[in-house]
Amino acid sequence: MPRTPDPERLQEFAGSVFHSLQGAMTSAMICLGDRLGLYQALAGGEAVSSEALAQQTGLSERWLREWLHQQGAAGVLEHRGEERFALSPEAEAVLANEDHPAFGAGWFSSLPQTMGVLEELPEAFRTGIGLDYDALGAEGARGVERGFGAWFRSLLVPVALPRVEGVVEALGRGIRVADVGCGGGVALVEIAKAFPASEYHGYETSQHALDRARANASAAGLENVHFHDVRQEPLPEDGRFGFVTSFDCLHDMPDPVSVIQAIRGALAEDGVWLISDIKAHDGYEANVERNPMAALMYGTSVLTCLSSALSEPGGLGLGTLGLHEQLARQLAAEAGFASFERLELDHPVNAFYVVRP
Repeated sequence: MPRTPDPERLQEFAGSVFHSLQGAMTSAMICLGDRLGLYQALAGGEAVSSEALAQQTGLSERWLREWLHQQGAAGVLEHRGEERFALSPEAEAVLANEDHPAFGAGWFSSLPQTMGVLEELPEAFRTGIGLDYDALGAEGARGVERGFGAWFRSLLVPVALPRVEGVVEALGRGIRVADVGCGGGVALVEIAKAFPASEYHGYETSQHALDRARANASAAGLENVHFHDVRQEPLPEDGRFGFVTSFDCLHDMPDPVSVIQAIRGALAEDGVWLISDIKAHDGYEANVERNPMAALMYGTSVLTCLSSALSEPGGLGLGTLGLHEQLARQLAAEAGFASFERLELDHPVNAFYVVRP
């Protein structure tokens, strides 16, 4: 028999739910604005009308007017009166400037593909088997690349690598480097551009990501960067790599235990493994208490990270918030690593660990 809800709590709960729906609509409009180049058109801070924006972009004024109204109502754009809207400097950094470390529009660019997997997820809930990242198509790989790319381009080489003792000097002398779970190859390309004496190898399972990685290396004119489908060309076991990286991928893997063991076999005895993964905590309550984006991350996990981590039978299924520091330490130790240190970098989402044999 249906229960009778408390009227005040009912109103509060319904408001919260529809606020979430409003956020979904705003996310869709950000995706649209990014695809149409509207934030780049608004960059510079000048307040414009829909007529002026239509003249600048060649797009329909009436559609632009509705989009501007939504973005103004959501607080994404600033309303300057007289039906004119502007992009604040902060919004420009997040939505228009792909070279700024705070750039975030890339995460919205593959939103249609990400939400599209909703049609497949009921079957995943019934069978327990999820979808790998190639289920998101080529645009999904591009979205992941754009999401991570700004940080790689602006901070990886000048800020992060110098904090890892001995790595910059070794890269300058010339060593072999592996990026495990390399995605579109942006991190590897940035390191290779900075340290041309070394040799670089990226390992990945996503065919769409590998296509982008090879194109990115070619566009940069790099001949010392090579990419491998790890299912066809696994990591070598001869300890040839002086430096190994894995950025935001271990929690996505069906079998991270075997991958960590493979990294140990591929890493030289004096080598270094740099891990970047989501700042996670041990258990639901700790994640919700200490992470204001926990709801976003658990939802992202269902759509992408957990789905990938369960895309093979017997997958460990860590998911977005599954690889907390204690577990990472344990898995590294079990694979034969003797040293595990947290690297303090100012990153809003990721934790960094330096691991040595």
